[in-house]
Amino acid sequence: MKRINPKSHDSLFKWLITSFTSEFFAHYFPQVRIGQYRFIDKEFISKYEALKESLKGDLFLLTEAEIDGEFREIAVQIEHQSEKEDLSERVFEYLCYVWLLKKKPVWSMVIYTDDAVWKKRVSGRYWYGFSSGHPEQFFYFDVIKIKDETSGDLIKKQSLLCRLLALKANDEGSDPEKLVYEIYHAAARMKDHLTADQLLLINQWVAFYKKVPEQVLEKIKEEVCMELVETTISEHIFNQGKAEGKIEGKIEGIVEGELKGVRGQIAILESLCRQGILSEEQMRYMIEPLRQQLDELMKKQILT
Repeated sequence: MKRINPKSHDSLFKWLITSFTSEFFAHYFPQVRIGQYRFIDKEFISKYEALKESLKGDLFLLTEAEIDGEFREIAVQIEHQSEKEDLSERVFEYLCYVWLLKKKPVWSMVIYTDDAVWKKRVSGRYWYGFSSGHPEQFFYFDVIKIKDETSGDLIKKQSLLCRLLALKANDEGSDPEKLVYEIYHAAARMKDHLTADQLLLINQWVAFYKKVPEQVLEKIKEEVCMELVETTISEHIFNQGKAEGKIEGKIEGIVEGELKGVRGQIAILESLCRQGILSEEQMRYMIEPLRQQLDELMKKQILT
């Protein structure tokens, strides 16, 4: 199977938010109480089929979340650009679509992940209408700029999300090797409480944003006992599917176990595609041999 790594800034940030959702809101919006949540990007795209093409250039994340006891929609746009751009019109357009989908209050935000240090902030509002009594009516949204925070401050926090963001924040005066060490040291302590997806994300994130040589990275991972954690998506899919298959195989037999394992790998690929970690093309490429394997196992099951 072809080894594919999601080496895309936008995809990694979307993966980060979907993997550490509670930590994300706790860090950026501590005054807001977030309860249950679910991601509804697929529902959004299926309703607005015509948006598929226009959304290709954007990384859009749609969540239905319980805020202070009431479910609301959260529209997140993630931007990684070398130059800052006023996205207020585009964000307002998404607001309209999201509101039409659920007809509930919408909370919009844009996350800028570019490396520039801004001297002047972009607009967080859009003039969308007027009336005789209110000549200027504005739509407001939150703007998050990752470089606004320093790596030194973020790495000291208990949140693993904050420690990962330290690699993308303003790292002036920080030691790159220490940043990586602190991330893996924290992950090693929390390893038993992290999912396989989260551990994979940590490896992918550090590998992409680190500013240390590969041999230094491997030395750090070995030092904190993280060297055996999965590092590629294909390795993750294979191991997760294999684990599910082994459990099922002990209960219902070898063929049933293999079927469960392959179905598990397909489900993981579909999940990664929904999160934006894999493109539809990459998912289809990786699923095709699995579906062939599934057909062969089903025929085998019928014969036995």
